Amino acid sequence: MVYIVSWDEFVDRSVQLFRADPESTRYVVKYRHCDGKLVLKVTDNKECLKFKTDQAQEAKKMEKLNNIFFTLMARGPDVDLSEVTGKEPMETQPAKKGRGRKQ
Repeated sequence: MVYIVSWDEFVDRSVQLFRADPESTRYVVKYRHCDGKLVLKVTDNKECLKFKTDQAQEAKKMEKLNNIFFTLMARGPDVDLSEVTGKEPMETQPAKKGRGRKQ
């Protein structure tokens, strides 16, 4: 069991681990509210990678990792991850007309 300190290293090594053996790789999210700690674990029964944080900013990065794993699982391990941005493009909404006083 290896706790990785750097977020970028954890993401890179997790993707490599999944691509090496996609059939047996698991991704686990564990949150303890009383401690305020989030632990992410990626394992293939041979190697176990863990990332632990109590920072809310790093917890928000979990969404990007979820999108990466969803893409890998849905499209296959050979997909190009450069198109995964982690955020959906926002749709433009029409301007709302107010009911205020006309000038």
